[in-house]
Formats: sequence, structure tokens, C-alpha cells
Amino acid sequence: MIELLYKASLWIALFGTLTSTIFLGMVAVASLRFVRARRKQKSPGEIVAAQLPPISLLKPLHGAEPGLREYLESFFALDYPEFEILFCARTEQDAGIKLAREVAARHPLVPVRFLTSGQPPWPNARCYSVSVMERAARHDLLVVTDSDVLVQPEFLREIAKPFQDADVGASTCLYRGKATGMGLWALMEGLGMSVEMTAGVVVADMLEGMRFTLGPCMAVRKDALAAIGGFDRLGDYYADDFMLGNLVAASGRKVVLSTHVIDHCIVNNSFWRNFNHQWSWMKSTRMSRPWGHLGTGLTFAVPFGVLGLGSGLMLGQPRLGAALLVWALASRILLCVVAGGFIVADRDAYRFCWLYPLRDAMGSILWVASYVSRTVGWRDDKFVLQKDGLMRRI
Repeated sequence: MIELLYKASLWIALFGTLTSTIFLGMVAVASLRFVRARRKQKSPGEIVAAQLPPISLLKPLHGAEPGLREYLESFFALDYPEFEILFCARTEQDAGIKLAREVAARHPLVPVRFLTSGQPPWPNARCYSVSVMERAARHDLLVVTDSDVLVQPEFLREIAKPFQDADVGASTCLYRGKATGMGLWALMEGLGMSVEMTAGVVVADMLEGMRFTLGPCMAVRKDALAAIGGFDRLGDYYADDFMLGNLVAASGRKVVLSTHVIDHCIVNNSFWRNFNHQWSWMKSTRMSRPWGHLGTGLTFAVPFGVLGLGSGLMLGQPRLGAALLVWALASRILLCVVAGGFIVADRDAYRFCWLYPLRDAMGSILWVASYVSRTVGWRDDKFVLQKDGLMRRI
């Protein structure tokens, strides 16, 4: 009986090794597709100003996390002919909006406005702040970015490119995880963003096209937003970014993955803060995309390699077991280089690719843990996730 159990474990390890290897191959093909599309696009300087629509840049704020001044400064250095920046926090006393005022004072030529939302009536406070800014925005193309995002001067030019096609209703872009400290756990979270997130997004785009947007950067036309019921429709969802793109795609408008890449800065260095943040994200994905999330379990490699080694040793096949583990480790290093290095140009993905197997193991643990809880955190609040990603405040 025990021998049968070991044999079954070995077959599971072989199957998981096969599926994770297939996923690696899909990421490699998707990466070539993504890079080819990036090379085909015109350089920012080749698009004349008259072709670029005016943009309202919406930035919700809540407190002043480490590095916020630098992140905000990058938005005042944007090279774009006509745009405005709107900031919104709950109160005028919010540390983030006070800092934004200081930064704005050094850039008097950039149109900027400051708004307050008060206590949000929706569970998703960020989404409510964005809705307040959307109602005040002067321009028809809206770009929403998180407070912990760092951009380059060409950011808006690149994000605006897809909207030369009138059928495009929304767009989004990939992001690198940028660890702001030297801690191991911040590095692990950064690699997860640069590798695991990137790999999943480019494969999804290749297989079925974009049917979601990513929270660090969402661009949407006002008419496309109105067609889905506005931000009011999203206020009860934890993953409002996923739902925005999903509803726009369902309405018949295109959702495009830009070839531009931004930096998503990680300010949490402790193990538990990073673990809880990633755990919440995993639980949100499980509730928003249950079948896709279930399939994610077959994309991890290290757990199957470890299982294969243990089963091989117990069955007297140590070489087979060792081979499964070695390939699991090697395939994750390759995944890190392809997704994190080749696609989003994360230097840490090259320097620390040898550490990515540890992140793969962590990801598998988080995936399993996502099925044992539906409680998530958002800033100072806690919620219970319900069907389709709706949330209820605790």
C-alpha cells in the first residue's frame, strides 16, 4: 500500500513537471511575441503631439509611504503635450496629499488639482477616490496609477499609443517589482511581480487577449467607462482593476496590453507583511478567476521537484528523483530570466535568478493557503471576499 502511494506521488511529480515545463515553453513563446510587438511600435518621438489625446492622470493617496516623494516627482517630469494630475485623499490632513502639494509647488507649469473624498461609502476606498477624480477630470482619456509607482518621462506617450485605435476602450501595462530596501522578503515579492505576474499576463494575452487591467496602471476612455456603469460599478470589488478590464472587454471594446513597463515599488521588508500582501492578492485572484487560479497550481515546479525526489528515493530510483528536482530548479531559473529579465528588464531577475526557485516554492504555498481563507486586508481595513470577488467589510 505504501509503495503504491509512493508510485502515485512519483506520477504526480512527473505530471506536475510536465505541466510546469509546458508553461515555461508558453512563456518563452509569449515573451518573443511581446518583444516583437515592442520593436514594431514607433518610438515616442515619431508620434506628433497632435496625435496624442489630452490625459487626466488620477492618483489616489492614503498616507505617505517611504519613497513617495520620489514616486510623485516622476509624474511631474512626464514628457507629454497636454495632461493634468489630480490627487485625492480622504482628508486635507492626509500626509500623502500634503507631500503631493509640496512636490507640485516645485512644478508650477504642470496643471494639478487636489481633491478630498471624505469617508468612502463603498468598501473599495481606492475606487471611490478614483470616482471622485473622474467626475472632476477635464479630459476624456483617464490614466489611473497607484501611489507606489515610479515612471519614466515617456510613460504617458507610450500608454496613449493604443488609443489611436478608436475601438480600444482600455489599456494597461506590465510592471517590475522594485525592492526599495535590501531585505530578502522585499526581493522575493519583487521577483514575484516581475516574474510570476509577468509570465501569467503575457500568456493570458497570447491565449485569449487581454480581458483585465492591472492596478498599478489602468487607462480607460470615459465613454468606455460609462458603458460599464462607471467606477460605481466597481466599488464593491476587491480586484477593481481586474473587473475594469473584464467589463470593458465584455462590452465589446478592446483592452490592450501596452509594451511599456513601469516600476512598482515595494516598501515592506518584513516576512509577514510581504506574506500577507501576496496572500491577499492570491485570495483575490481565486475569487475573481476561480478556474484560472486553480490551473495556476500546475505552473509551479519546485513542489513537484521535491515530491519527485522524495518519491524517487523511497522507490529506489534516486537518479530519477534527483533529475526531477534539478530540472525543477533549472526551469525556474530560466523562467526568471525570460519573464523578469527578457520581458520587463528587471536587473534583479538576472542577478538573483538563482533565488527564484525559493520564490516559486513560496508561490505554491501561497496558492494552497489561498483556499483556506477569504479574509483580506486593504490599508487599515479588513474584508471578507465573496463570490466573483465582491467584498464585505469586517
